[in-house]
Amino acid sequence: MLRTLLVPAFLAVFCCNSLNASDWPQWRGPLRNGQSTEKLASHDWEANPPKLLWTTEGFGGGYASVAVVNDVIYTVGNLENGQAVLAASAKDGSILWKQPVTEANPKHSYEGSRCTPTVVDDLLYVITSDGSIACLKTAGGAIVWQRKFSDWNGKLMSGWGFSESPLVDGDRVLCTPGGNDALVVCLNRLTGEEIWKCSSTFEGSAGKDGAGYSSIVTSEALGIPQYVQLTGRGLIGIDAKTGQQLWTYNRVANGVANIPTPIVDGNFVFASTSYKTGAGLVELKRDGDKIVAEEKYFLEGQVFNNHHGGMILHEGHIYAGHQQNEGFPTCVKMQSGEIVWGGRLRGPGSGSAAILFIDGHLIFRYQNGIVALIEATSAEYRLKGSFKPDYQEGASWAHPVVVNGRLYLREQNKLMCYQVGP
Repeated sequence: MLRTLLVPAFLAVFCCNSLNASDWPQWRGPLRNGQSTEKLASHDWEANPPKLLWTTEGFGGGYASVAVVNDVIYTVGNLENGQAVLAASAKDGSILWKQPVTEANPKHSYEGSRCTPTVVDDLLYVITSDGSIACLKTAGGAIVWQRKFSDWNGKLMSGWGFSESPLVDGDRVLCTPGGNDALVVCLNRLTGEEIWKCSSTFEGSAGKDGAGYSSIVTSEALGIPQYVQLTGRGLIGIDAKTGQQLWTYNRVANGVANIPTPIVDGNFVFASTSYKTGAGLVELKRDGDKIVAEEKYFLEGQVFNNHHGGMILHEGHIYAGHQQNEGFPTCVKMQSGEIVWGGRLRGPGSGSAAILFIDGHLIFRYQNGIVALIEATSAEYRLKGSFKPDYQEGASWAHPVVVNGRLYLREQNKLMCYQVGP
C-alpha cells in the first residue's frame, strides 16, 4: 500500500483528477522537477519573440508562482485584508475569487507571498509566509481546515518568511514547520489531523536549526519510499511510512538561507546552497540497518552554487543559474561535478534566475525581469533570444510557468501572459 504513495504513482494523484495533460498543479510542475512536456512555437526568440496576450492585476504583493489547473490560475498574494489565495481565469487573468488566509499581512523581510498552491481534486493547499498550512476548496475558496506551525513550535532558520509549497502524496499533505521535535509533519489532507512528525539529529555544525526555504520532494532510493527536504541544517531523508529520520547531509547547509529544491535521481541526491557554500552529490547506501548519505563530491561556492531560482536535471546534466545574485547560466555533469560550460558566463539578464525546462530548452527569468531562451544541451552555451516583459517591479523572483502554450509571469500585483506554444 505504501508504494502507491510515491513516484511514479505520485503523478497518479494528479492524473486521476481530470487534469489536462499540460496542467501545472503545484510547485515546479507535476513531478516537482521544473520540466514541462509542452512544445514551443519557436526555438528562435530573436526572430520570433513571444507575443504578449494580456497583463492584468489584482494578485497582491509577493513572489509566489502560479499553479494552473483546468484553465484556472491559483496563487497567493498580500492584499489589504491579509495574505490571500486567489483564483483567476487562465483565458484573460480575470479574478474569480479571493480568500484571506491570514488576519493581516505577515511581517518579515521582503514582505509578500512565497507559496505556490498545490491543487488536487476539488481542494488546494497553501503555506502562509507567517507559518500555517491551509486547505481550501477550489470552487469559491472556502477554508476547509487550517493549522498554525506554532502547533509544532515551528521556526525558520532566518527571518524571510516561510517559503515552502506543500507536498500532497495520496491522502497526505506534508510541510516543514521546522520545530525541534517536528521538523517535518505529515497530515491527513482531508482533515488536517497529524499522521506523524519527524524529529531530527544532524551530524555537523553547518547551518541553523529550523526550516529552510525549500520544498519537499519524493524518493524511492534503495527501494524505500521516503521524503527528501533541504532544511536549515541541510538535507534529510524521512521514512514515508513512519516519519523516522533515515539519513542527513549537513555540509551543504549555510547559516543564512538554504533555498533550492533538491534533485533526486535514483539513489543520488544533488543539492546546492549559496552564501559562500556550494553544491554536493550524495549517494544513499545501506550500512547494516542504517542508510548513509555518502558524499561523491562537493563543489565549493566559487565553482558552483545556486542561490535561488532552482536547478533542472536533463540527460545527466544539471542546468542552473550559478553564483549569488548573478544567475550565470551553467551546465554541470551530475555524476562527476564537472563544469561543462558556464561558470562565469554572463547571460542577457542580471540577478538570480528562476528557470523552467521546456521542449529541449530552458527559460531563464532573471531578477531584473529579462526572460531568455537557452538550449538545454551539454555541447555549449546557446542563447536563443530574450525579451523584456511588459512590466517589471523590484525583484522578479516568481518562477515562470507554461500551460497550454501560454507563459505566465507573476510580478507582484500583476500577472503577464505570453504565447510561446503553437
